[in-house]
Amino acid sequence: MCIFFVWGFLALFLSLATFSFALDNGLMRTPPMGWLAWERFRCDIDCKNDPKNCISENLFRDMADRLAEDGWKELGYVYINIDDCWSSMERDSQGRLQADPTRFPGGIPKLARYIHDRGLKLGIYGDLGTHTCGGYPGTTLDKIKVDAETFAEWGVDMLKLDGCYSNATEQEKGYPLMSAALNATGRPIGYSCSWPAYQGGLPPNVNYSLLGDICNLWRNYGDIEDSWASVLGIVDWFMTHQDILQPAAGPGKWNDPDMLVIGNFGLSVEQSRSQMALWAIMAAPLFMSTDLRTLSSEARAILQNKAVIGINQDPMGVQGGRLLKESSGIEVFWRPLSDSASTLVFFSRRTDMPYRYTTSLGKLNYTAGVYKVYDVFLQKTMPMLKDSTEFTVSVNPSGVVMWYLIPKAGVWEEGARYPDPRHRSRVTL
Repeated sequence: MCIFFVWGFLALFLSLATFSFALDNGLMRTPPMGWLAWERFRCDIDCKNDPKNCISENLFRDMADRLAEDGWKELGYVYINIDDCWSSMERDSQGRLQADPTRFPGGIPKLARYIHDRGLKLGIYGDLGTHTCGGYPGTTLDKIKVDAETFAEWGVDMLKLDGCYSNATEQEKGYPLMSAALNATGRPIGYSCSWPAYQGGLPPNVNYSLLGDICNLWRNYGDIEDSWASVLGIVDWFMTHQDILQPAAGPGKWNDPDMLVIGNFGLSVEQSRSQMALWAIMAAPLFMSTDLRTLSSEARAILQNKAVIGINQDPMGVQGGRLLKESSGIEVFWRPLSDSASTLVFFSRRTDMPYRYTTSLGKLNYTAGVYKVYDVFLQKTMPMLKDSTEFTVSVNPSGVVMWYLIPKAGVWEEGARYPDPRHRSRVTL
């Protein structure tokens, strides 16, 4: 949240060269999935007048219940993530962070137990600066060790560390120091860094090789908003720089284009499918930020689509990208997957009417052969395709057609459930 860009060359780790900060937690070998409060609920702390939506333990308990009871957990959505505005305005007498006593009367440890009892994980928010973006106590360099130890004692499973009210030098020191401090607690805590977003997201200010040794995931770009223009802006930035970003991603280290806003107010059903498909192409973390208590059936079907989830969670962990950008307004995206499989997304930027796009697999750089095809959103097997055979897809305005493909000789077992996250390389025939 509250990303502010700080430009200028960053000489990474020069003052910390004698230390090892490699993140050694074994976590997030596939992109993490769950629910995050910020985009939908922001910094609503008015529990007197808005008790159901304010940032309080009740909100996070409600969302944990929904993940546990409505089929989300089984699909991999296991993190319940607190964002800004959860803490008291003052640290306690020992200098430790503390939850707001009115909105979190049981404190974070009690909330963590509630979430863990439901088979879920708790994420929390901090900021590497004097204050969080919302004005709450930050984690200055001298507080990194005590805050990491506090989070571990509370039973926290993930930390998102923002960068408001800090400068480039403090970020250069602080993000690696927090990585080392989290490791030193002995508790596996996934680590989300906002560092690259504050440095413009690109080399030479950002060293992605070093980021992969420090963080499990990182925000590269500005905050998502509940609008189609925001989603498109993020996609454009990631695809413009895909040659830089793709090599940085892999098991345990992910580029993060920010939250899924599916189920809120700004996207149509077609646009919601597009965000889900493009986030799967990008091997992006899937953190929903919507009210799961009032979610529509259309939004639920998109967010719980097993095929999209299976593609996103492919264990090979290769980030995909854009192959073609046609003058017609159609764009083609591709991602390689395990077991010689792949996924194609045909995406329309048009705003007028469905567009019939004709191509062949050969034109999309597929090797010679016959391919089995599964339409992810129609949830049905399509006719097999030879690489040289032309085909036509009809793509709705701001919508997608998403295919899972595998060579005819590849693994595609009759009756197997694809893509149940336990069997991510299988497709139901």
